[in-house]
Amino acid sequence: MNEIESKIENVLVELRKNSKKRKFDQTIDLIINLQKFDVKKNSMNIIVSLPHKVKEKKVCGFFEVKSDKVDTVTKSEFARYSKKNELKKLEKKYDFFIAEASLMPAVATSFGRALGPSGKMPSPQLGILSNSDSKLIESVIEKINNSIKIRTKEPSIKVPIGKESMKDKDVVENIVYVYNNVLKNLPRNKENIRNIEIKFTMTKPIKIKFD
Repeated sequence: MNEIESKIENVLVELRKNSKKRKFDQTIDLIINLQKFDVKKNSMNIIVSLPHKVKEKKVCGFFEVKSDKVDTVTKSEFARYSKKNELKKLEKKYDFFIAEASLMPAVATSFGRALGPSGKMPSPQLGILSNSDSKLIESVIEKINNSIKIRTKEPSIKVPIGKESMKDKDVVENIVYVYNNVLKNLPRNKENIRNIEIKFTMTKPIKIKFD
C-alpha cells in the first residue's frame, strides 16, 4: 500500500469510528478542492468507470419504441414534456439519460433546456446508442452503473465514491482511481489540487493533504 492509499484508509477508519450507526447505508463522498484553477477556462466534464460499483443508477431512454430493459420516453411522448414543470420532474427523477442516435436532434430540441444545464444530456461518451437493441441497452446500463460524472462548476469536485457497507479496500481503490483521473485532466496536475476531503452522509469531512 502506498502513502496515498494509507492516508485514505486511516481517514476511513476514523470516519467509521466517529460515525453513529444509522438506519440507512451512508454514502461516502469524495471532495477534491482545487486551487489556481479557472473554472471557465479549464472546465472538466468527464465520465469515469469505477473499479467497484457504488449504486444502481436510475436510467431513462429516449427511443422510438418502448424498451423492457429501461424506463422509456418514446418520440410520440416528447410533446408531453413541453411544460417546464413536467420537464423538471423528468430531469430530477433520473441520474442518466440514453438515446438512439437518430433521435438526438429531437431530444436536444425537446429536453436540452433541462438536461443540458444539469449535465444529463445523452452523450457520445456514454449514452448515445446506434439502436435500441436489448443487449446493447443492457451493456450500456451496466457501464453506467459503474460510472460517475465529474464536472467542474466551481473549484471543488464532489462525487459519491462508495457506501458505508463497502470494504475499505474497495472504497480506497475507487478514491485513488478518481483522484488519478482528475489529476490527468487538470492543466497543472498536482499544483491544481489543494487537498481532498472524505465524508459520510452524516459526518463532517476529514481533509487529506498530499505532498
